[in-house]
Amino acid sequence: MTTLKGKVALVTGGARGIGAAIARCLADQGAAVAISDLDGATARETAASLANGGIGVTADAADEAQMADCVAQAVAKFGGLDIMVNNAGIGANDLESMGFGLPFTNVTERGWDNQVQANLKTTFCGCKVAIPALKARGGGAIINIASIAGRMAMPSIPAYAAAKAGVISLTRSLALELGPDLIRVNAICPGFLWTKSWEVLANLIKGSVPDYANLTPREVFLDVVKKNTPMGREQMPEDIGHLAAFLAGSGAANITGQQIDVDGGILLNVMR
Repeated sequence: MTTLKGKVALVTGGARGIGAAIARCLADQGAAVAISDLDGATARETAASLANGGIGVTADAADEAQMADCVAQAVAKFGGLDIMVNNAGIGANDLESMGFGLPFTNVTERGWDNQVQANLKTTFCGCKVAIPALKARGGGAIINIASIAGRMAMPSIPAYAAAKAGVISLTRSLALELGPDLIRVNAICPGFLWTKSWEVLANLIKGSVPDYANLTPREVFLDVVKKNTPMGREQMPEDIGHLAAFLAGSGAANITGQQIDVDGGILLNVMR
């Protein structure tokens, strides 16, 4: 199917992982896709591998001027912008940068600022610069990648959770403002997905749980998934990509202001 044929998308943080999967799914549905990433070389490689080609741009998603340039490049190359996916963000590769708590007074100012910059300001910048281009097309879709961490109490990573909760709140505010312009704004909240940040956390868990002492970080992660996810399977990047493609298309024409959990049922355990 090519349900997004004729549409133009920009995916931030699209060089690899969830962002690359979103870019692939959008392209497979017929969209022309621009990818931005701090790693511009890999962004260009990923863009070149898409079903109908694409462009890769080196940019910091937390820099408004650089993101405005990304939008301008997408518009110049493809003629407009219909879909903005704010995916760029990080957990981080060390406990301080992750804003690790327990107790909360252990969170450093550097860790807090790092999470707000990487996971909330990126969404602010992407939304702000995309809106005029989307209005020029008569409407469109903004898809923000949040996290189930923004929907639940996360005392071990409060800075990350607060930033992602901010993404959800911003999504709802913009959906209300932009509804009359036919711009739909939704958030996707992924569950447990293997990342560098999870490797850091798995090592921490491994050191504090005797039963995990002889396991690799990856094995610890998979056991956590098995014990906490009703469906028993880990999150895959393509799970997010397929939903993003649906939210970008006409099948989601009346869906806006939603935060959609793609977590295999993790929050059902938390909220029961």
